[in-house]
Amino acid sequence: MTRVAAIDCGTNSVRLLIADVVPDGPSGEGTLTDVERRMEIVRLGEGVDRTGRLAPEALERTFAAMRGYAELIERHGAESGEGSVKVRVVATSATRDAANRDEFTKGVVDIFGVVPEVISGEEEAELSFVGATRELAELRPARPYLVVDIGGGSTEFVLGGSTVQAARSVDIGCVRMTERHLRDGDPPSPEQISAAAADIDAALHEVRRTVPVDEARTLVGLAGSVTTVAGIALGLSEYDSARIHRSRITAAQVHEVTRDLLHATRAERAAIGVMHPGRVDVIGAGALILDRIMREYGFGAVVVSEHDILDGIAWSLA
Repeated sequence: MTRVAAIDCGTNSVRLLIADVVPDGPSGEGTLTDVERRMEIVRLGEGVDRTGRLAPEALERTFAAMRGYAELIERHGAESGEGSVKVRVVATSATRDAANRDEFTKGVVDIFGVVPEVISGEEEAELSFVGATRELAELRPARPYLVVDIGGGSTEFVLGGSTVQAARSVDIGCVRMTERHLRDGDPPSPEQISAAAADIDAALHEVRRTVPVDEARTLVGLAGSVTTVAGIALGLSEYDSARIHRSRITAAQVHEVTRDLLHATRAERAAIGVMHPGRVDVIGAGALILDRIMREYGFGAVVVSEHDILDGIAWSLA
């Protein structure tokens, strides 16, 4: 068994998974057991689409969350009796796009003692696929899967069964679409929603060029926009990971939730029981991305997974 710590620093959030991993052996599948799973909304990518730089305030929010994570890693390493934990820090869309990403790298090294890996969209997609699908066999969904990870700055599309067949990352994410189009979020105007939908659809057409999405039999949705939409569709009064994980949400439910979110005021969105405060401003765009994916590619339902790139990073450390 190996105790590992996976840190995923995205455009909107920074997340931590400390887990005990038993790798695959000759007798069958390995196991990944959560020790600690945390998420903080830090909006690292705030303004990056416009300025091309990580803002000082966004960097400090991110580093503050990371310092807390470093304390947890140290504590759990000591508790495990091993004293040390294998750590991997992965950074995605916002950091790829930033001219001053060296400032981010220095801060991460100071906190964790490891260099963050600013991975490509394709590697991000593969890690997400592994994290999301290793346990899906129990549900027996039809293969191949189209795994969709809706982030803050980008969305990853991965087609595969037991292994990845094709992957593509495109620059449509809940933060990017909000800043680019849905600027009047109280609520956004019909014209802004139409412009965002057109931008998303153009990206989805590009995905078709490299990923044969029509071969997919099951849509698997990852990340906070998807899980929040699922929680609303399920009628939950508060966020419940156990209820949301592996839930199946129909296209009609996604369409209805998306419509309601895009027509709601900020105060109305903030009052939704499952809503994380950091998602209030960007959830409309995130829901719209999921809705357009299901419309464009003809999926009647989405299987929702709480396991994603974090779990993929953890498996990679085993």
